[in-house]
Amino acid sequence: MKRRQFLGAAGVGLAASAVAAPAIAQSSPDLKWRLTSSFPKSLDTLYGAAEVFAKAVADATDNKFQIQTFAAGEIVPGLQAADAVQNGTVEMAHTASYYYVGKDPTFSLFTAQPFGLNTRMQASWMAFGGGEQLANDFFKKYNFLAIPCGNTTCQMGGWFRKEIKTVEDLNGLKFRIAGYAGNIFSKLGAVPQQLAGGDIYPALEKGTIDAAEWVGPYDDEKLGFVKVAPFYYYPGWWEGGAMLHNFINLDKWNALPKNYQAIVRAASAQANDWMIAKYDNANPQAIKRLAAGGAQLRPFPQPVMEASYKATMDTYAETSGKNADFKKVVDSVIAYRGDSYQWWQVAELGFDAFMVRMRQRG
Repeated sequence: MKRRQFLGAAGVGLAASAVAAPAIAQSSPDLKWRLTSSFPKSLDTLYGAAEVFAKAVADATDNKFQIQTFAAGEIVPGLQAADAVQNGTVEMAHTASYYYVGKDPTFSLFTAQPFGLNTRMQASWMAFGGGEQLANDFFKKYNFLAIPCGNTTCQMGGWFRKEIKTVEDLNGLKFRIAGYAGNIFSKLGAVPQQLAGGDIYPALEKGTIDAAEWVGPYDDEKLGFVKVAPFYYYPGWWEGGAMLHNFINLDKWNALPKNYQAIVRAASAQANDWMIAKYDNANPQAIKRLAAGGAQLRPFPQPVMEASYKATMDTYAETSGKNADFKKVVDSVIAYRGDSYQWWQVAELGFDAFMVRMRQRG
């Protein structure tokens, strides 16, 4: 999949805001907010995006609007970030909405859609395909709004203690996986597990779980999974692009001056672009190091991919029959996916496939 830094009008808006900072500072209030991240500081790209965002806001307001960032666990655990925003413990959070799938499966679709949209398609769907409106119509029920702020790009399929050769090899497999994809793996016979990032390594080492997915080469390398689960599968079809968001308490957002709201949006766009570019730069070198260190790269076998696709479509249909919000969002995603890939197969994929073949020739 081709991925590139995605710079839009919001990024241009940030530059304009920064130029106008002295004038803004004279007419705008001093504010201090707290942002809780769902990620530890050791994951410098996931956590780092919140720092990039906060610095951009401060720079654009001549330090009149300061947002202090806190790592997971410093105020609330990473998987409780949305609750902290909803109840006003903090003004905002930087998180992945699919962490809250236990509240409603619709949460999962605004981070990633199994066999759904890739990174650029997600950005386009959110900005021009109605995705952001759908998201904030839904999140209003929880007293916050969401602004895109980062994307991990297409993820890997995870670390396995044993090879996966057939669909039957998934039966009984204890697999740490986030979000809605756990429902799909259940249909395939696996046993999904919910674990925070810091708990994955010891669980793999002890054999408490058989496999785990996290993000991709750069972050996976930091957590050392190759030492305890050598088979590294791809692609992470459940996260063709994993979008992160800034969740902002609605009351706090509505109380912001309009110029501050514009700066928050522009700073979120800057952090979004930063994260995508950083992963695109860091992952190629990380995958080389992992392979040299013993990681055995494996594509998911075609029968496994096809069975997973069918299970995904069946699960979407089942959930849509019970949940009108989920149906509205997933129908939008699937329609957008169809139109987008019709275009991608003409030029984007043709170019990328040719370039990959040429690289392999040396």
